[in-house]
This record gives sequence, structure tokens and C-alpha cells, in this order.
Amino acid sequence: MAGQAHFPERLSSELTRRAADEQRAKRLPSLVAAVVRDGEVIWETAIGAADLEADRSTTVDTQYRLGSITKTLTASAVMQLRDAGRLDIEEPLTRYVEEAAHAPTIRQLLSHMSGLQRETQEFPWVFGRFASTEELIETLDQAERVLPPGSRFHYSNLGYSLLGVLVERVSGQAYADYIDEQLLRPLELTRTSFVPDAEAAKGYLVQHHAERVWTGDTHSEAGARAAAGALWGTVGDLCRWAAFLADPQESILAADTVREMRALQGIADDVNWSWGYGLGLSLQRDGARVLIGHGGGLPGFIAGVLVSPDDRIGAAVLTNSGGSSLTPFLSSLIRDTIEHLPVTAPPWRLDDPPPDDIAPLLGVWFVQATELVFRWRDERLEARYTSAPDWQPPTVLRHESDGRWRAISGSEQGELLTFEGDRVIFGGYPVTREPAFWD
Repeated sequence: MAGQAHFPERLSSELTRRAADEQRAKRLPSLVAAVVRDGEVIWETAIGAADLEADRSTTVDTQYRLGSITKTLTASAVMQLRDAGRLDIEEPLTRYVEEAAHAPTIRQLLSHMSGLQRETQEFPWVFGRFASTEELIETLDQAERVLPPGSRFHYSNLGYSLLGVLVERVSGQAYADYIDEQLLRPLELTRTSFVPDAEAAKGYLVQHHAERVWTGDTHSEAGARAAAGALWGTVGDLCRWAAFLADPQESILAADTVREMRALQGIADDVNWSWGYGLGLSLQRDGARVLIGHGGGLPGFIAGVLVSPDDRIGAAVLTNSGGSSLTPFLSSLIRDTIEHLPVTAPPWRLDDPPPDDIAPLLGVWFVQATELVFRWRDERLEARYTSAPDWQPPTVLRHESDGRWRAISGSEQGELLTFEGDRVIFGGYPVTREPAFWD
């Protein structure tokens, strides 16, 4: 196991015991789990049978259905195309798929805020058949808009199927080819694919009142629904994907774009506010932390991947049983690893000096009597009110032109900062070197 020498034996034993308890208590034919820390898989376990009839044990390299984890890659593909200037997520779907009968914006589709019905309109789970891309679009007028667009979070596999069509139209490639060429291969996710290998796990449903299982056909073609949940993969590849979401490779997807995807778009749990959704990413609260990733469920399979970006620690879990919630177990793997084996923060170091035109802005200012500090760190301009709580990150600003900076994150995201000499305006408010009433 990669990184085993750096993993405390006591913690390894505890996680392995907990995985065994989870597999036994929830009566799972098999359970495969792994933890990634700072880009390295440091713990993994595989328990049970990938194929009960053949008495074939599972391994950490066994492929399982990933279900809706596929959506994280679909969203990443859309954002790649956005960053390349080939689409605008604020535009309606009909800008790129002209004949579509519904016109939510791309952002609404990414964030499950489109108001479209949950499943595709041909009722695939009723009739056991998934529409092709062409048929999906031709019959889209049969799909319902069950809520006003933008009104609230409503999970929609139909919405993500349409995003797959969008990727095809804008890129000029088949959806699966684009994902393979632009994400799977560059990230070396060699055990993730749209077609399972011969040794992939077989899916089951466990009978409630007997130690038996039901089996079914779990390898059916997904058609246009592929973009919503057709991938197969391993825990190792999921951990690699989690590490990427925490620390992206700029050549594949910009770090600022991934941070944008992690930003809350809508609350999914409007009772406890325990989880929400970004742009293709689930945001799961675990105490003071928000873990990002996604779950996946298809007949006979449950999958999950979560990561704490600030801690650079994540976990993945796969099972070949439908109907079980694995999120508490997945979160506990991350929580325990952070507690017992945190990633050391990089040491403080000297930075390059700030640009000459920004140096006069640095230091303490006031918005009326509220203290505001501008500082230069990691080649970025930051603004932070000294009264802000410790957990609140600073506002980061990006240079636009002479004397103009735009907030790209933080509480003032989107607002403009202008300064000329001693005159500073931030978000429409005058900013002064000493406390002052506004005239």
C-alpha cells in the first residue's frame, strides 16, 4: 500500500476495524475503502466478494459503478470549455442546443437549480431502456419543469444528461471521448472507464429478512444518461480525483475554477443545512468542516468520495450493494485521519515584493470606523476586516487595469476596488486612512 510506512499502525488498525464493522453491520457483499493524504493513498482495505456466485474476492483494484460521481467530471468538462471561451454558463441551454424544448441556464443545470424533473422523460427505470442523445433532445418537450428555474435545489439526472449533450455540441466530440481525452488520461485515472472490465464487481440487493441477495443486470448501456452516472472506477482512482479537487493541476483545470465549483449554489438540505451543492460538487458539512465530493448510487452499487480541501485529506468508498448510506463512514475516515495524521502546513517564507503601484495601498484603512487591512500575500492582493471571524477567509482581488482591482472571492466577491493617490473606493464605499464620517 502506498504511503504505508508513514501511516500510524494504530490508526490503520482502527480504520480497518471500522471498515469491517461497516461491512458486517450493513450486510454488504463487499466494501472497498481508501484514504488519500496530500496526494498519496496512505490506507486502503478490501473486504468481501466482488462476485458471490463465482466466490471471487474483491480487491482495491476492483472496478465498481461510480454512479453520480460521474457528474463531477461532467461539470469539470463544462468548466474546461467555459475557461477556453467556448461557452458561457450564464447562457441558456438553447444557445448551444437550439432545438432543446427547455432553456435553463448552464449554471442552473450544473447546480441542480434548473427546475427540471429528476429523471429523463422516457422513464428508463420503468421500461429498462435509456434514450440516445438524439432521442433525448427530440422528446425533451415531454419532460416537465417541476419547479421555477432558480427557485430551489432539485436533483436532476435529466439536467446532467443535457450537460452531456452540451459537451458534445460545443466540443464536437462524443461525450465519453471528451472525458477520456481531457480528464481521465491527463489525470492518469487508468482504472476509470465507461465500460467495465471482466473482473468488475457484480451488483446486488441484500434481502431484508434472510442472509441472501437479489441479483440483476447491472451492466446496461446508459445512452444519453451517461453524463449523469455511467462511469466505473476504483478507490485508488477516486482518491486521485479527490486529491485533484483539493489541489488542481492548472493545465487541466484552473485552481480558481475548482474553487468556483466548490462555492455553494443552493442548500440541498433545507432543514438542517447539513449539505448543499456547488457546480457539480456536493458540499457536505462535518462539524466545522465542509467536505466536497459526490455520492453515487445505481442498482446494486453505492459509491462515495469526499475531501477536505484545506486539510488535503480525502477518502473513497465503494460497495456492491444498493440501499445503504455510507456517508457517515466516509466522513469518519477523513475526520480520524485529520485528527491523528494532519498534513503539515507549508513553512512561512519570504514572498516577492508587491508591485510598485499596489504598495501604497497596503496596510490599515477604515470604512467609517471599521478597520480594513490590505496586504500582499502569495502574489495576491487581499482585503480583510479585522472584526471578521477567524473562519472567514479574506477577500482576494485580481488586477483589471491601472487603479482597478476586482474581488474574485470572499465576502466582497464581484465588487470593484479603485484607487488613485489617497482616494480609495471599495464596493461603492469610501475607504480612508483614518476613521471618518461619510459626507
